[in-house]
Amino acid sequence: MTVQAYKATRKYETFSYLPQMTPDQVRRQIAYAISQGWNPAIEHTEKGANSMSNYWYMWKLPLFGEQSIDAVLAEIEACHREFPDHMVRFVAYDNYTQSQGLAFVVYR
Repeated sequence: MTVQAYKATRKYETFSYLPQMTPDQVRRQIAYAISQGWNPAIEHTEKGANSMSNYWYMWKLPLFGEQSIDAVLAEIEACHREFPDHMVRFVAYDNYTQSQGLAFVVYR
């Protein structure tokens, strides 16, 4: 396993230090979030050296109660098609702790 250079890239989430996830790894992470009962959401933001904002725009509303991994992946793809120059991330909200249970960038 290779690890990205520590200061070479900006870190956005837990998996930022690892190489880009494969589609199967993304699918398994989404499956885990859904199995925990967390509500999936998709967010996007501009990328580039001049984009130092920490603000992520929400793509539609969170997918409350969504149980289909394919439906979540379809929304991620739709967001990426609409904003091809943006980073797209998956977020899973935990109702019990009222916080993010999981968040990772799908398209850097």
